[in-house]
Amino acid sequence: MKKIIAFGASSSKNSINKKLATYTANLFENATVEMLDLNDYEMPLYSVDKEKKNGIPELAHAFYTKIGGADFVIISFAEHNGAYSSAFKNVLDWTSRINSKTFQEKPMLLLATSPGPRGGNTVLEIAKNRFPFQGAVVKGSFSLPSFNDNFDVEKGIVNADLKSQLLEIVNSIEL
Repeated sequence: MKKIIAFGASSSKNSINKKLATYTANLFENATVEMLDLNDYEMPLYSVDKEKKNGIPELAHAFYTKIGGADFVIISFAEHNGAYSSAFKNVLDWTSRINSKTFQEKPMLLLATSPGPRGGNTVLEIAKNRFPFQGAVVKGSFSLPSFNDNFDVEKGIVNADLKSQLLEIVNSIEL
């Protein structure tokens, strides 16, 4: 059985991106899913001075180890001012100091959603373009627009066309 690590790239306790990542991860058959919470990896704001003085935090090593132990990674991005959330960016910055290939050649599915009609497309494009340089093997991407209209906690994606698009991506990925 393959192991999927999934998380919403947000520190919100009620993250819609964590909901989308959880839903999507559970669409894969014959896999175990471990959901991460970025709040469990809260570290000082990255700076070269802090790294020089204190080294790389143990939480960065723990996050890196979690990624390394996965067969597949799913990330759903919150979009903050057109880019990554500061919580995710900080984890990424610290972890990249362990290895610039942060994602260790792991296959990944990149997602994004937002309450608005663009569904986090700007941050999703940033990740799709940047992650291969950091050791991600991007197998697919999906944006869910207007989360509150298109997603139900009990039913998942309720828009038939969007649900079909995601299922097509999931079914195209071999674990």
